[in-house]
Amino acid sequence: MTDHDANKAAAAIAIENVAASAAENVIDRQRLRRKLRFWRVSAVLVLLGMVGYGATVFFAAPKTAGKHIARLSISGLVTGDRETLKLIDDIGKSSAAGVLVTIESPGGTTTGAEKIYEDLRRLAEKKPVAAVIGSTGASGAYIAALGAERIFAHGNSLVGSIGVLFQYPNMTRLLDTVGVKMEEVKSSPLKAAPNPFEPASPEARAAMAALVSDSYDWFRGLVRERRSLNDQELAHVADGRVFTGRQSISLKLVDQLGGEREAIAWLETEKGVEKGLRVRDWRPPSVASRFGIFSAMAWAARALGWGEAGALLEGFESQSQVRALDGLVAVWHGQARN
Repeated sequence: MTDHDANKAAAAIAIENVAASAAENVIDRQRLRRKLRFWRVSAVLVLLGMVGYGATVFFAAPKTAGKHIARLSISGLVTGDRETLKLIDDIGKSSAAGVLVTIESPGGTTTGAEKIYEDLRRLAEKKPVAAVIGSTGASGAYIAALGAERIFAHGNSLVGSIGVLFQYPNMTRLLDTVGVKMEEVKSSPLKAAPNPFEPASPEARAAMAALVSDSYDWFRGLVRERRSLNDQELAHVADGRVFTGRQSISLKLVDQLGGEREAIAWLETEKGVEKGLRVRDWRPPSVASRFGIFSAMAWAARALGWGEAGALLEGFESQSQVRALDGLVAVWHGQARN
């Protein structure tokens, strides 16, 4: 090998060494960037989690706020869910001086409304309770309102719908059309009756009517007792109709027209609640959890393009439940339009 060839070989080796060193530097920088990104993202997630946890504590635990007026919202379908019942119990143990139950609901399950009513009556033994009906307080929601000591409603609120309903589908014609017939073996004729695959027998309809009648009698008796109605007055309001707030005053379904301002004034003047107290919302954990640590982390992960991680974190946070109105219900089905 000549000196020239040796020089060329040495130069090639030097170039390869420089290239390898440059490649190693690039790899090291990429590793460093990944580490920095990891720690930055971790810091953001921890910060968001701390903020979410703080928001959860703030929204879900107003009992630590000293003397106040507690606001409990009953909205959507009334199911007597565990979170709402626990809130009622917690309010009774809290430093709240009075309670506002704001109602915005067409009703729900009869049993769910019964549970809320009973818990509100127990709460009223400890603290003064006023119910404020918004646009709608009907059926099961009106049962809940009966648990308060005084009921307020706006002039155009929809109130009442005193009645009980049992519904089931009849799919027999559809099955005949597609050529499907359901076969069954059961222990007795009324087992699992009614079912959507055959017309209800007279015996099944009679059994359902007895259930509805029993619950309806209970509902009527509750209205009679809580609103001090005689037989004629009760018959006039208990045919399933809804009434406006103005009509409800003369019918004795509502005590006073007004909203939260009037209800607070009643708590202060008639129940001795200290004037000027702050009104604090009491919300179930399922509402406050949207600000929780896992939701905050999931949001950050999705923002950074980590979709799978975000979905996993949301799975930890999720508290949603599929609720079905099964059994006897007290729901108003109408829809008001301006």
